[in-house]
Amino acid sequence: MNFGPLPSVDAAAVPAEGFVLDVREDDEWAAGHVEGALHIPMSDFVSRFGELTEAVEDGRRVHVVCRVGGRSAQVTQYLVRQGIDAVNVDGGMQAWQGAGRAMVTETGADAFVL
Repeated sequence: MNFGPLPSVDAAAVPAEGFVLDVREDDEWAAGHVEGALHIPMSDFVSRFGELTEAVEDGRRVHVVCRVGGRSAQVTQYLVRQGIDAVNVDGGMQAWQGAGRAMVTETGADAFVL
């Protein structure tokens, strides 16, 4: 079954108030992430899927991000199959940082992409 091309968006085009789902692992998240993003590592995604459906309002677009876009592409495909409006952030957090978008850490240390 072909679902067509993967919906994607440039990091610079993600709205400031957009809902971001970060599927990187804990160490990558700790190094730097989008403020307000929901963090569910891809390795835990299926078992924690309910956290996403509770957090996202009906009809709200989910911007899925990982380091460079591979893991987030897989999660985006899964979400689209579940009927969720999801888009892959092209280039992941590397593109996010490259576009000059803000990142934060839980500790207040300088954020970076691991």
